[in-house]
Amino acid sequence: MKSKTTFIWFVLAATLFAGIWLSNKFLHPAAPSSNRLLSGLHVSELTAVQISPAGAYEIDAIRTNHAWQLQKPIAYPAQAAAIESLADALEKLVPATRLTAAEISSHKNTDADFGFENPQYSLVIMAGEQRWQLIVGKKTAPGDQVFIRVVGLDGAFVTDAGWLQLLPHSANEWRDTALVDVTGTTDWLVITNGAKVMEFRRDPTNQLWRMVRPLAARADGTRITAALQQLQAGRIAKFITDDARVDLSSYGLQPAEFDVWLGHGTNFSAAIHTGKNPPETAQVFARREGWNVVVTAAKDIFSAWHGAVNDFRDPHLLTFTAPVAEIEVRGQNHFTLQKQGVDYWTVAGEKFSADNENVQNFLKLLGGLRAADFVKDTATATDLQGFGFTPSALQIILRGTAGDTNSVLSQLIFGTNEPGRVLVKRGDEDFIYALKPEDFARLPEAGWEFRDRHIWNFAETNIAQVTLRQNGKMRELVRTGENKWSLGPNSQGILNNPPAIEETMHRLGELTAAGWVAHNVTAPEKFGLNTNNLSITVDLKTGGKLSVDFGAELAKAQTALAAVTFDSERWVFVFPPVLYQFVTTYLTIPPNAP
Repeated sequence: MKSKTTFIWFVLAATLFAGIWLSNKFLHPAAPSSNRLLSGLHVSELTAVQISPAGAYEIDAIRTNHAWQLQKPIAYPAQAAAIESLADALEKLVPATRLTAAEISSHKNTDADFGFENPQYSLVIMAGEQRWQLIVGKKTAPGDQVFIRVVGLDGAFVTDAGWLQLLPHSANEWRDTALVDVTGTTDWLVITNGAKVMEFRRDPTNQLWRMVRPLAARADGTRITAALQQLQAGRIAKFITDDARVDLSSYGLQPAEFDVWLGHGTNFSAAIHTGKNPPETAQVFARREGWNVVVTAAKDIFSAWHGAVNDFRDPHLLTFTAPVAEIEVRGQNHFTLQKQGVDYWTVAGEKFSADNENVQNFLKLLGGLRAADFVKDTATATDLQGFGFTPSALQIILRGTAGDTNSVLSQLIFGTNEPGRVLVKRGDEDFIYALKPEDFARLPEAGWEFRDRHIWNFAETNIAQVTLRQNGKMRELVRTGENKWSLGPNSQGILNNPPAIEETMHRLGELTAAGWVAHNVTAPEKFGLNTNNLSITVDLKTGGKLSVDFGAELAKAQTALAAVTFDSERWVFVFPPVLYQFVTTYLTIPPNAP
């Protein structure tokens, strides 16, 4: 019995030992970074990679001038990210275990057993003077690890197999799929579309694009920038052929149906040529300049480049390249807006200050004016006269310095109002544009429209009495304390919700017009102003009376017109809608009031 028991214990011990050995050999956690497989390898120092996939062409890539290029089996720009991702994985690769030379040689068919006889891949990694060669063998039985041999080191290694997915099976997997490679700034470009040629250059001072062929004109920088971004982000969908002898005309590439040439300074940077559409696809055949490669790419990538000459002209009538300090409007109602401080504008010759928000909105309106049509490119003096561009025509002049007539930034001159359009030109161009009538109608007509919209400012604590007049009736409201209001001695009825009256008067004390409608009004009935409508007069404890009269209601805006008096002049304005709801709810005389 003892001998049998001893044998059982011996078997258990041997089994345990074998399990520990296997665990240490194949299942042990990765060793620390100091035990990396390719000690000394750093991605930043990598200069060349050679990969030989089983049964496929060798793939060679080298780094020159900080860019990766394929050398074999074809010469072509390579994807730096793909190569460096593989190199990064190899740099961090730590063997799970190492098989000694003795362990390797103990197998009858060493190379066949570990897959080194017909390896999946052979790799050569070079970084300066350092060189590593790897032989990738079979995967282990579970499939999550792989046998590796490093030439020059005894034995073999077992590593995680995840990095194998970074290895290319063909050169196409490492080919750069960019349509163009423009690493610097593009400041000139040429588009050819059949017989049509357009050339554009970027002004080095203000960075604005100009068309130089077929005519000298401002270019649509937004369109060009978007087209460049789309082109530079575009990717090759498929590599069709590398045969230098291929008949390019069969792809519509000799001559190309469309070309775009890009450059910087006096240097050519890149070009792309497109041809026919492959049958039943939304793609197009294309070729990069300098490479005998036909590819396909999405047709949409080039959509912004196709169009007529006028499609590439800047439709904006004005482009602000410097801060505006003065806006002069000449015409029937001549006025000038001048900037006196950071955000302080005045209307020249007027006692009142200008509303900064309205001035900024005016500048935005001018900057947003777009030509609805390009009417004439070479207008003679006779043409200008016939189109209504006379000395008395409406003009808008923008200057960089207030009061300095020589600091003109831009100038718009308006001509005849024709059916469906208003003619306009810039002061520095001969071109005549057409503006939509509704855009022209949004332009201000007089300086008074820019008056500061703040009407008055008082605190509810300064109110002595409020007098309401409506439909031949009068009601007096007296403030007797915080949130406390009572009817005056000459008023009868019931006063509801004094706190709401307090809030309404607080808001009324900060009255700001939603917009000016008219000034120096002599016919108030045109604006619905009459003695039956609501009128509010505020008597202040500090002296003085403030009055506002209400006119016609603006149903869609849920408010009404109103009028106040400044320096003996009646000004009509749009009453702020929210405050109007407070006024009509808490500051009106009920119809049944005595």
